[in-house]
Amino acid sequence: MPDVSSEQVLVVPTQLLHELGYFQGFLPGAAPYLESLLSPQHTSYRPRAEMERDPRFKQLIPYVLFCHTGHAGPPSVFCYTRGTGQGEQRLHRKQSVGIGGHISADDAHGHAPYEVGMRRELDEEVSIHTAYHNRCVGLINDDETEVGKVHLGVVHVFDVESPDVRPRETEIVNAGFRPVAELLADLDGFESWSRICLQALFGTASAGP
Repeated sequence: MPDVSSEQVLVVPTQLLHELGYFQGFLPGAAPYLESLLSPQHTSYRPRAEMERDPRFKQLIPYVLFCHTGHAGPPSVFCYTRGTGQGEQRLHRKQSVGIGGHISADDAHGHAPYEVGMRRELDEEVSIHTAYHNRCVGLINDDETEVGKVHLGVVHVFDVESPDVRPRETEIVNAGFRPVAELLADLDGFESWSRICLQALFGTASAGP
């Protein structure tokens, strides 16, 4: 895992988000935005320690949800609690359904640094022992929290054939798949991005009559 004090991370100017079309919360359909957000003319790598305090820039973060739907049962989603040893102190002890992290300058040495960085983050945090289908379903922008003001989430759903995803990091605790309805009934303990995702992706479908 890169040293936060020296890590260079992928960012875009916050002004670009306003030019493309500002939104608060979840925006379905990321494709029209991603072409511009990932264009080399708009991206740069800057010190993470500085970017965590500079709302003029948004750090691009892949945010992956693992979803399993059985033959007859309701969907379930992989969730966990963040330990106190993870890099972002403002999220410690929060529950989450998202796996992912910053795109580092080290990821830029190969083709498609965003994809390389997302795969690296997944490999560091979880082991996936099942086939899956990757869908990029939207973006998260949450300027109502201090963390959200300096990050922009790119939301991916990995539809897994079996609920066989396991944590690699010791700071990912109480991990496992839980029914969506159970998560929606207990949103208070989740970080804001997870609350936004769960409500946007599953809230209507899981609501009762």
